[in-house]
Amino acid sequence: MFEFPFPGIAMGCDYNPEQWSPEVWREDVALMREAGLGFVTLGVFSWALLEPEPGRFDFGWFDEVLGLLHEGGIAVDMATATAAPPPWLTTAHPEVLPVDADGRTLWPGSRQSWCPSSPVFREHALRLVAEMARRYGGHPAVRLWHVSNELGCHNGRCWCDVSAAAFRDWLTKRYGDVDELNRAWGTAFWSQHYTSFEQVLPPRVTPAVPNPTQQLDFARFSSDALLDYHRAERDVLRELSPTVPVTTNFMVSTHQSEQDYFRWAPDQDVVSQDHYLDHRLADPRAEQAFTDDLTRGVAGGRAWLLMESATSAVNWQPVNVAKRPGELLLDSLRHVARGADAVGFFQWRASRAGAEKYHSALVPHAGPDSERFREVAALGAALAVLGEVAGSPVRADVAVLFDWDAWWACDLDSHPSAELRYPDAAHRWHRALTGLGATVDVVHPESDLSGYRLVVVPTLYLCSDAAAAGLAAYVEGGGHALVTYFSGIVDGHDHVRLGGYPGAFRDLLGVRVEEFAPLLPGATVTLDDGSRADLWAEVVTAPDAEVVSRFADGPRPGGPALTRRAVGGGVAWYLATRPDEAATTALADRIAREAGAARFEPPAPGVEVVRRGRYVFVLNPTDEPVTVFTRGVDLLAGDLPVAGSAGTVTVAARDAAVIREEE
Repeated sequence: MFEFPFPGIAMGCDYNPEQWSPEVWREDVALMREAGLGFVTLGVFSWALLEPEPGRFDFGWFDEVLGLLHEGGIAVDMATATAAPPPWLTTAHPEVLPVDADGRTLWPGSRQSWCPSSPVFREHALRLVAEMARRYGGHPAVRLWHVSNELGCHNGRCWCDVSAAAFRDWLTKRYGDVDELNRAWGTAFWSQHYTSFEQVLPPRVTPAVPNPTQQLDFARFSSDALLDYHRAERDVLRELSPTVPVTTNFMVSTHQSEQDYFRWAPDQDVVSQDHYLDHRLADPRAEQAFTDDLTRGVAGGRAWLLMESATSAVNWQPVNVAKRPGELLLDSLRHVARGADAVGFFQWRASRAGAEKYHSALVPHAGPDSERFREVAALGAALAVLGEVAGSPVRADVAVLFDWDAWWACDLDSHPSAELRYPDAAHRWHRALTGLGATVDVVHPESDLSGYRLVVVPTLYLCSDAAAAGLAAYVEGGGHALVTYFSGIVDGHDHVRLGGYPGAFRDLLGVRVEEFAPLLPGATVTLDDGSRADLWAEVVTAPDAEVVSRFADGPRPGGPALTRRAVGGGVAWYLATRPDEAATTALADRIAREAGAARFEPPAPGVEVVRRGRYVFVLNPTDEPVTVFTRGVDLLAGDLPVAGSAGTVTVAARDAAVIREEE
């Protein structure tokens, strides 16, 4: 078991020295020390310069950069440089290029122009990885290996003939024989019966809707194909550089869903994550909090590393919003409060050329004499003060269940409503609960739930028998659970659980849903408690549950909308619609109080209060100061300990306090 690679709460960034002259390298290291940088990620996109011709390597310039960083006390997260193949490789071997579902080749000229299943690409990439490992595996500056970069960001699925053959191999291992595949895929429908695995293709563009289980299995295969590639690089690194831990940067976010990171996490010595605020969302910082809590869940509750984020705007959204003063500190501390032991950014210097030249950086185009660089240096100083927080656990009384497998299945074609998307309910309930001051873990449905007072099961459309049994045992043992609409509907093959919805949870909840009644966009329903809801309604009977509220109008007035059932020592709730934000918050408050979940009362709306170990993070994104009562030391302001009585800390607008509570 490796220790976390960087001490304290380290600040770091991607460093791309190949974009700059050697004179700039020396200035860079001096500025990195001024900013308080602890590590850099080196070599991510350097393949074309490290191996300018097949088998001919040029490491001289790279050695110089590494030496300068080491002399400056900057640790290195060493990337294997395989994220983007050089032009000589794709010219000599165009068969490595990925192909989309329409059969179009995706050509070189950007990045990740390679098929995850290509043996030719793998051969060339592993040769480079071996050279890197032999040369730098024992270098004193190298603290971490970084496999490729954001695996699957642009090539998460490939539909080429090489991928088709790999898909058939994966299916053969999964099902054993073609008869079992036919049963799993329901191929009696639409004359899709196979007599040989050789007849099976990836779900390419078809005249009508493709087979849903074929699509689901292709999503699983695609995640596994990239995981297998990651393992190939990792195995080379472990053989040739066994004392240095290995990671690859995950992309846990709403707009990236092609890897099942619960399956990937056991192959990481430390879990690392990239996160960028997405201003296309209604509440991008609530999404950040959710993905941080999910990353911690993926990491099994252990500390994780934020590999990339943005000091200000990104370059890839329709409108790239700059951060206001104070938001860089707040966004960074939100990650730390939720389990990050390092905060990294893309990138050190803003590029002069290329597709990401307008992406923010630690050193902007304006140079170090800029407000942005001064904010970066202030953040570096703040993180240095918070070094003692490193390794502290985040303890939560509430869990939200989340599963990439369920996401892939829930968002398939030809469902009752195309308006329903898997992350929506999970985000809504996480936002409501954290807004009330609860700390929330986001965990896999088959996790051990025994330590939680409340578990929320949002739109878990695909649910395994093990997950259903685990939730039932949790409630029987005294836990409180809320299950929402469109949960427990299908098994792992995307086959409907017959007998009435929600099949996997029907007995636990004491309800039976005979029919879905989704609502048109803009339509709403009213409940008999006066609250309003949209998106979804159901025809529900409650033969063995208490009806808490009913539909006052809509498709079936008078039918149950919210039910409650006492089971063993616990309680199981069922919600058959999507309440508006106010009603969701009110219900979250009710069930959290009944469950006895620990909460902080936020001092003002919008203020986040999160506990990590002995430390309480108060993040004030509002434009007004807030006062919190405490029994401890404000580490950022350096207040003296309060001995034996409660004191107060005033947190300025768009500022933060981190308080070490007294024993």
